[in-house]
Amino acid sequence: MMTLKEIIVILKAEVVTGADKLNMKIQIGCAADLMSDILAFSSPGALLLTGLTNPQVIRTAEMIDIKAICFVRAKKPDNTITTMADDLNMVLLRTDLPMFESCGRLYKEGIVSIDNLGIDKNGRE
Repeated sequence: MMTLKEIIVILKAEVVTGADKLNMKIQIGCAADLMSDILAFSSPGALLLTGLTNPQVIRTAEMIDIKAICFVRAKKPDNTITTMADDLNMVLLRTDLPMFESCGRLYKEGIVSIDNLGIDKNGRE
């Protein structure tokens, strides 16, 4: 488990919004550009890595109770996305790294998928 502050260093990321929440602890990660995959393979409290910067990402994260999203591949969300995230108390980060490398760096440092924790997508063991 690590804080978003530590994740920012690992991913060489910048904070888009939610700078007051960087002490949030993250244990689980998921990465996808398909909203159906995010719904199927994520868990509450996970860090979502995605290259999509549309409102559906925020709505999907809200449904699962994801509180932090990192946009990969140098993607920059527009004001609509940042406003939605602010309204939902979500942290948005962005990194220039590709998704594959971002996942590898986080996995190497101890962030795992829900499959590795033996919990279901609702956060239950």
